Formats: sequence, structure tokens, C-alpha cells
Amino acid sequence: MHPEIPYLREAIIFLVAAGLIIPLVRKFGISPVLGFLFVGLIIGPYGIGRLAGEAPVLEHIIFNDLDGVRRFAELGVIFLLFTIGLELSVAQLWAMRRLVFGLGAAQVTVTALAIGAIAYLFGNSLVAATIFGLCLALSSTALVMQLLTENRRFSSPAGRSSFGILLFQDLAVVPILFFVGFAGASVEGSLAGAAVRAIGEAALVIAVIFLIGRIIVRPLLQFVGSSGSREIFMAAVLLLVLATAAITAQAGLSMALGAFLAGLLFAGTEYRHQIASDIEPFKGLLLGLFFISVGMSLDMLAVWDNIGWVILSVIGLLILKAVIIFGLAKAFRLPTAVAAESSILMSQGGEFAFVVIAAALSFSLLDPDIAQFMLLVVIVTMFLTPALADIGHRVGDHFRTTDSENPVLMEASDVSQTVIIGGFGRVGEMLARLLEEQRIPFIAVDNDAELVAKHRALGTPIFFGDAGQPDVLRHLGIENAAAFATTMDAPKTAEHVIKAIHQKWPHVPIIARARDVEHALTLRGSGAKSAIPETMEASLELCEHLLTGIGFPDDVARTLVNDQRTWQQESMDQEQDR
Repeated sequence: MHPEIPYLREAIIFLVAAGLIIPLVRKFGISPVLGFLFVGLIIGPYGIGRLAGEAPVLEHIIFNDLDGVRRFAELGVIFLLFTIGLELSVAQLWAMRRLVFGLGAAQVTVTALAIGAIAYLFGNSLVAATIFGLCLALSSTALVMQLLTENRRFSSPAGRSSFGILLFQDLAVVPILFFVGFAGASVEGSLAGAAVRAIGEAALVIAVIFLIGRIIVRPLLQFVGSSGSREIFMAAVLLLVLATAAITAQAGLSMALGAFLAGLLFAGTEYRHQIASDIEPFKGLLLGLFFISVGMSLDMLAVWDNIGWVILSVIGLLILKAVIIFGLAKAFRLPTAVAAESSILMSQGGEFAFVVIAAALSFSLLDPDIAQFMLLVVIVTMFLTPALADIGHRVGDHFRTTDSENPVLMEASDVSQTVIIGGFGRVGEMLARLLEEQRIPFIAVDNDAELVAKHRALGTPIFFGDAGQPDVLRHLGIENAAAFATTMDAPKTAEHVIKAIHQKWPHVPIIARARDVEHALTLRGSGAKSAIPETMEASLELCEHLLTGIGFPDDVARTLVNDQRTWQQESMDQEQDR
């Protein structure tokens, strides 16, 4: 380690894994999540770290400070929850209430009761059994969401139902931690009373954060967005996310929940697509570090020493959770294919078990040996998650041939296509007005924060962002767009945007505004289906007015001008073909 740069060696090892090993893993069709888990297993203290005493050279390629890495890796979960909140809105959350507060609440309650009862029968105290039941009822948000995203299954019915359950689980972490705190302060007190107090205080803190945030977020983003600097804008976003997470942590809540609340606040603004695009690299890298930290936590010798009980416990946990989730999903009238895929995908333990069990140990509520064994079981089930995702998808496909998809779970983007307008100056505004009059849905994107704020206040569906960034367009839903229209003034910018869209989404027709015929030909060569030169249209309009002004009938003048327009377009086509 460099004496002035902490964790420099660990950072280099991680970047080698992320930049060299993971791309190699992907070439063999292996999930990057599984790759990160195995990298952590190998370079952690329980992997080649055991040999460092005999071969000191290995000290340079291993992670020794597991606790330090785990604390830093928690940022990955924080940014994951932030992006989940960013993809939602309060209205969308309410629209999903049946899945979140119905199926999700039922899953946590029933699973916690079942696991808690089993733990109590094995001789644990009522408090310890309750804690084990609650923490093992939770699944891995980080693993499941990453796998759904990688496999492009997030928007599927199974992905949406899994997300609804995960969302309630993440919300449930708060009262669970409150419960542990109250139980630790007074173990002899009423568990029901502790739970009620925990939920009440959590709701109060969340309400205060949400109310204050709704007042300050949009004005602050508008202020920093008007600077025109992406760096300053991103710094303000990171400040708000981490500040909200820190506030919830100080209040005794989960930092991840604070990040989720920040995401919900940003989701209601016109800046959410640009933020989602800019935050993606941070989230991806830090989640990779989180998965490595999970891999580093697995002690294979400890597994081997308890191999019989570990196998039984892992199989028991996976089967119990899968059966409960499947039964509840069917009770909520989800299709069999969706219920089967979701139940298998969500059957593992989750990262919040580390947080809950650590908090319980700090209050001496659990036997340390039993707690460590439970964490071992959770880690093994997390290792199995990529395989579970594949099995779940295959089982779902088996039932899907005879089972219809549930329309409640389908995304709005699957129902209707939208025109995306890049740039919202005078031409973009005129185009939007025409689409609105014809009842054609559209959304616009522009990087002028003041212009965006002005039109948002008028109810225009416009968002702040750079239309030249593919990630921004992806978040806008361009893969399902009816067309993309660029109305930008800057020729080079328009050319860059058209090239980016045509390369990644060649099926989306692109209509472009051009300055002149030469510029129009350039844009067509970049991938535009049609490029309209402003100078040509202005000249044709002038001709029409001239003809009517000297006595030609309107319809005759219009026909002559249209003939001239057709001739100009054919000339451009011939020029392009040369």
C-alpha cells in the first residue's frame, strides 16, 4: 500500500479483476456476478490468503482487510437502491402496491414465521428465532436485480413480480433493524410493542426526509444544471444521495433505504434520465466490489467442517422459501410461469442478513457460533443465485407455453410507442405541438436546464439530458420508440447523435433537421432515414408565397412547390447514391 493513498493495492487488484478477468469470464458465457464472487473467493483471506504465510509474494495480490472492503462495498448496494428508486416514482410505486405491499408483505411475514418457528424448535430463544426468521426471509436485492438486468428480464412479468417483493424487503429492513435495537435495549419487553414502535419511528423519519426533499431537490438540480457543467451536476447528485443515506444512518435506519428515498425524489424530476446514465458506471463498479466482498466472506474450510449441516440448511432454506413464494404468488393470482420463476430466483438469503445479524450480535441477542453458521448458509445460497436464476428461467419457460402473461405486470412501453424529440428549441417545440394535436405520444430531451424547467412547468413531457449519450436514450426507452427526431442547431452534435442511435438501434427511424443540402447528405450518411434542409424548405415556402402573391391559385402554387420539393429530394437521393 502506498503510504499516502489508502487501499491503493486493493484498488489496483479490483480494477484488474473488473477490467481483465471479468471480460474474459463473459467470453465463456459466465455471469459477471458469478465471476466477481469467484474472484473474491480466490483473492480473499480464506482463499490464497491462507498461503500468504508460506509464500509472502502472495501478499501483493490478496485482500486482507475484509471489514474495510465490505464497508466500502456497501456503496454498491447504496447506488443500486438509488437507481431502483430512480426508475420508479411515487405514482408507479402506488400502481405496484398489490405486488409490493400485498405479495411482498405476505412473503416476508409468512417466511419469517416459518423460519422463526423452525429456529425456535431447534432451541433458540424467542428473540433469536424471530431475528433469524426476519433476516433469512430477505433475498439478495443486489444479486437478483443485477441478474435480471444482465439477462434483460427486469421488464418481464417475473422480473416485475420479483422486484415488487424485493422492494418490500428493502423497506422491511428498517423496522427489522429498529426491532433489533428495541429488543437489545430491553430483551424482556414485549416483542409486539417493540415492533410497533420500530415501524412508527421508521415511518416518521421517512416522511420527514421525503417532505423536505420534495422542497429542495428540484430547485437545487435546476440551479446546478444551469451551470452547463456535467461534473458540477454529478457532484450535486452524489452529494444529495450520500447525504440522504447518511441522514438515515444517523437515524438508525439503513443507508440503502436513504438512497432509495433519494432515488424516488429524483424520479419525479425532469433530470432522472441524465442522472441514471451518469450514475451507471459508479453503480456497476461498486456492485462488482460488493460481490467480491461476498466471495471473500466464504470460508470453504468452515463449510467443509460442517458440510452435512451446511448442505441440509442450504437445501432447506432454498426449498422452504421457494415453496412459500410460489404458493403466495399463486394466491395473488399470478401465472404459474411467473410464480415458478420468481420463487426459484428469490429463494436465496440476502446481503441485509449481514447487517441484521451484526446488529443483533452487538446487543448479544444471538449465540456467536450459530450466527456465524447462519451467515455461512446465506453466503452459500448467494453463490448459487446465478444457477438459480438460470433454473428459474427454464422452469418458467416450461410453464409459459400453456400459461398466459399477466397484463397487470406488463410495462406501459410495451403497449404504446412514443416519438422522442432530441433538442427542444423552436423546431422541436413546433414538432411537439403538432404531435400533441394529433394525440401522438412524445417525450423530449434537452441539455438546457432553464429551458427544460420552463417547459416542465407548462406540463410538457421533457427531460434534462444529453441526447448524444446512448445510456440517456436507453433510459428514455428508445428501443421501443416509434421514431427519433433530432432538431439540434449544431451540425456536429446532430451527426454524433444520429450515428450513436443508428449503431445501437438501427430499427428506430431517425428524422433530422439539417442546415443545408450538404449537411442533409451528411446526416443521411450517418444513419438518418430522412434529413430536411432548412434552407431548402425556407426557399420553397418563399416560392409558394411569391406565386400566390402574383396571382396563382393556392392549389396550383402548392402543387408547383411540391413538384419542386420532390425534385430536390430525388436529387439528394441520387447524390447520396454516388
